[in-house]
Amino acid sequence: MSVTELFIDQIQLARRWKLSHRTLERWRWVGEGPNYTKIGRRVVYRLIDVEKFEADGYRATMQAEADRRG
Repeated sequence: MSVTELFIDQIQLARRWKLSHRTLERWRWVGEGPNYTKIGRRVVYRLIDVEKFEADGYRATMQAEADRRG
């Protein structure tokens, strides 16, 4: 990992997405959500992974809408 990579913790991500940090914990438990890493006991997310997850979710939503319309 590069020193210039930006990371956010689960509290910051929960605020960004307006959801509970417990939801992020559950997602990690079941293997959902963006990629993350643990540094000691601390869970962090690379900002680039968060942004990719957001973009993929947006594309999936748009595709589902297009499929629904036929």
